[in-house]
Amino acid sequence: MNANFRHRLRAGETLLGTIVTLEAPEVVEALCHIGYDWLFIETEHAPLAPPAVQRIVQTAGATPCIVRLSRGDEISIKRALDAGAAGIIVPQVNSAAYARLIVSYAKFAPHGSRGFGLSRASMYGLRAEEYVAQANDSTAVIVLAEHVDAVENIEEICQVDGVDAVFIGPYDLSASLNRIGRVHDREVVEAIDHIRDACRKHGVPVGIHGATPEFVTSRMQDGFSLLSCGADIAIFAAGAKQLLATLQGARSDG
Repeated sequence: MNANFRHRLRAGETLLGTIVTLEAPEVVEALCHIGYDWLFIETEHAPLAPPAVQRIVQTAGATPCIVRLSRGDEISIKRALDAGAAGIIVPQVNSAAYARLIVSYAKFAPHGSRGFGLSRASMYGLRAEEYVAQANDSTAVIVLAEHVDAVENIEEICQVDGVDAVFIGPYDLSASLNRIGRVHDREVVEAIDHIRDACRKHGVPVGIHGATPEFVTSRMQDGFSLLSCGADIAIFAAGAKQLLATLQGARSDG
C-alpha cells in the first residue's frame, strides 16, 4: 500500500492517472515507468477478479493503485484493501448514509468495522501491528458521483467524515440525465459544476475521468485535482489505429 497517496490527495495535489482494464504486467510496468501518479484499477466494467487486482497492485509497486469496485459491499472493499491498494473508488454513491457505510467498511475500529485477516497488505501477518496502526490514516476512500441522485445529495455526501474525495463519472452521470455520452450538454455540465462547487465549499477534493486530454485539462484548470484520462486498451487501440493510418497513407502515396 502506498501510504502517501491519501495525504497528497487531501492536500489538493494534482494527481494524474489512467484506467487499467488488462491483467497484463507488462502494461502496468510500462505505465508506472512512464510516471503516472496513480493507476485506476477497473473492476466494474472490466473482468478483473480479486487475484488479478492483487497481481496488478504487486506489479505497480510504489505507484498507488486505487480500485474502482463493482459495488460497495463489505467483502469487495475488504479484498481490494487487503490486496494492498492505496484506496477504493465506490460507484453509485447517491446518499450520505451509503457514504458512511463505505467509510465504515474501509476503516478499522474505532473509526469503522473493517475486519482483519492475513493478507498481502499486512505482509501476510508479518507486519500486522504496523499495518493496523497506520491503515486508517493511509487508506483513501473515494466516492463516485455519477447519478442525478448524487447531485441532489452532494452537500450531505461531502460532509461525511472519512470521505477523502468525490470522483465524478461524467458518462454515467450523463446517462442518468438522459444525455448518454453527451458530457458537454448544458444539463451535464451544470450537474458537474454543482458537484464541484459543493466539494469546494466543504474542502473535499474533486476528481473526474475523461476520454480525451482536452476534456481532462479543462477540468484541471477548473480546480479538479484527481484526474484520470483514457484507458490502457483505448490508448493501445488509438495508437495502433494512428500507426496503421500512417502506413496506409504512405502505401497510397507510393
